[in-house]
Amino acid sequence: MRRLWLIFAQTVTVAVAFLFVLQTLKPEWLPSRPVPVTVQQAPSAGADDEHKASGSYREAARAALPAVVHIYTTQIIKKQRHPLLDDPVFRHFFGERPEGPPQQNLGLGSGVLVSNNGYILTNFHVVEAAKDIQVSLNDGHTYKAKVIGSDPESDLAVLQIKADKLPAITFGQMETLRVGDVVLAIGNPFGVGQTVTMGIVSALGRSHLGINTFENFIQTDAAINPGNSGGALVDVNGNLVGINTAIYSRTGGSLGIGFAIPVSSAKNIMEQIIQHGAVTRGWIGVEAQEITPELAESFGLPDNDGALIAGVVRGSPADAAGIRPGDVLLTVGGKPVTDPQVMLDLIAALKPDERSPFRLRRDKNVVELQVKVGKRPALRPEQE
Repeated sequence: MRRLWLIFAQTVTVAVAFLFVLQTLKPEWLPSRPVPVTVQQAPSAGADDEHKASGSYREAARAALPAVVHIYTTQIIKKQRHPLLDDPVFRHFFGERPEGPPQQNLGLGSGVLVSNNGYILTNFHVVEAAKDIQVSLNDGHTYKAKVIGSDPESDLAVLQIKADKLPAITFGQMETLRVGDVVLAIGNPFGVGQTVTMGIVSALGRSHLGINTFENFIQTDAAINPGNSGGALVDVNGNLVGINTAIYSRTGGSLGIGFAIPVSSAKNIMEQIIQHGAVTRGWIGVEAQEITPELAESFGLPDNDGALIAGVVRGSPADAAGIRPGDVLLTVGGKPVTDPQVMLDLIAALKPDERSPFRLRRDKNVVELQVKVGKRPALRPEQE
């Protein structure tokens, strides 16, 4: 028995020594065992923590999402008739050729519920030439919509659906919006469904883009894609600060340069459309161009300020007041004119049938004129 015990002890000793040498010199020869991993787990969120998520904009999205709708429009596109079809010789040999039915085009866009009784604010180009308009709410309900009115020159339109107790959005304050503020763009890009993207306000008061007649855009890098048009741009509280309108893109996709109509402008236009069916703007009947250094030198002007009057509509308020081609418009209602776009905005803000002071430079003299403002005709982007 003692001998067996000695043999066992010697065997264990040799085995331990062998394992020690193997572990030291060739550890890869030994089978590996999984090492337990300890991870740090965040505590379960309580009811109070739902509103305290750091870096999250869930509350803004939760507040605004129900008020953003999908707009589906059906547009009738007539096929262009080939000139040969009207040629007598062609018709003699080939007979009458049927034109075929007009094509239907399905358009997609977005809109924002601005009242609980069904008024929707969207872009004019979303519903332009639409034969049928369907609005789908966030809860899945779909309604037929009618156009209350539109303003092509600002690219805005107001729709209405027959429903009540709807989740209307809260309007924000443009006065507090600053470059660098975080904003969310909500819409239906490419028809994939309601989508939220985040970015910042890149610039304010963007104009001279050639998108609309009247421009005063919020620029943002929040991703805006086709289908987002007419959707909401909201602040971190979920309040509406703009209507998504256009993107700068060479490919049709978002490149981080999007434009939205400020809520202050949209609200004013929306209220006029709802109350009067159209937007009323001032007009005096002039055509203006920017004063370049070359023009300033050729006209002998001391600087590039103002807008050069290139033409005056005969019988217009400007013609009646004595404004002439070659005059340089310096101020409108006491506010300085820096270029034709600013002139357009200042005159449009005037009330028709009221008199307003205009200051002009004529030759080397400064002239003060009182102009009785007229009503701007529809779709006259070349003249003011």
